[in-house]
Amino acid sequence: MKKALAGGLLALTLVGFGSAPSVAAPDSAPSTAAGEAAGKGVDFAGTVALSNCSGSVVRMPQSKADDPALVLSNGHCLESGFPAAGEVIVDQPSTRTFKLLDATGAEKATLKASKISYATMTDTDISLYQLTTSYGDIKKKYGIKALEIEDAHPVKKRAITVVSGYWKETYTCKIDGFAYRLKEGEWTWKDSVRYTPECQTIGGTSGSPVIDHKTGKVTAVNNTGNEAGERCTLDNPCEVDRHGNVTVRKGINYAQQTYGIVPCVGHDSKIDLGRKGCKLPRPAAAQR
Repeated sequence: MKKALAGGLLALTLVGFGSAPSVAAPDSAPSTAAGEAAGKGVDFAGTVALSNCSGSVVRMPQSKADDPALVLSNGHCLESGFPAAGEVIVDQPSTRTFKLLDATGAEKATLKASKISYATMTDTDISLYQLTTSYGDIKKKYGIKALEIEDAHPVKKRAITVVSGYWKETYTCKIDGFAYRLKEGEWTWKDSVRYTPECQTIGGTSGSPVIDHKTGKVTAVNNTGNEAGERCTLDNPCEVDRHGNVTVRKGINYAQQTYGIVPCVGHDSKIDLGRKGCKLPRPAAAQR
């Protein structure tokens, strides 16, 4: 999880490691600057900056204007630290704040969470915060629409842009393919999106929405990359195929697909893991 900044929130002493990832941010983010075109219709509107990561205000295709708004980021970006392998968090109180950005990357407002609706680092690496305000109120007060999550699987070779609210930077490339399993330390993720080499995302871009240029919708959430060419270690994820063969791709970065979130969100933005088609991991107690 090299794509999060430390700042005390992600200290790996919480999960048994001796040091935290990306303990210092780079001096600058070498990519497309705020306000420059990354892809047709892609800008910063609806993205947010967290204290240590990036994120976005997202809606489902079925969301209503008066539904509480949701913020999407990574599970490893939680204020409480990394969830353990197998851990699933549902409906946990939170008062976390998010800086809402407009199309140019300027800060328009501070949004506040009421709870962590869902978070995990098992099978995927996502967090969904429910806000104290609705989609309609955000549009009315700030003129900003939520980003819609695509309800179909990402498409290989499709042009994409990773939009970082933390850095106010963008990274444009293509979907190179998909990793059957992506393993990093104690965590394993399924069907991860692999970028072509042009997307050199850095610390602080964790949780950034990945925008499909063709649809203009969120197709994945940025989360990690192999920094040093190591095999399946922290900050050095490896790919594992259906036969157990391991491939290491130094310098290549990854995201987690998001279409699987859509069936799990019901009325009033409530996460309902029992809804038809919902395959997100459930808390251990719910599996028994």
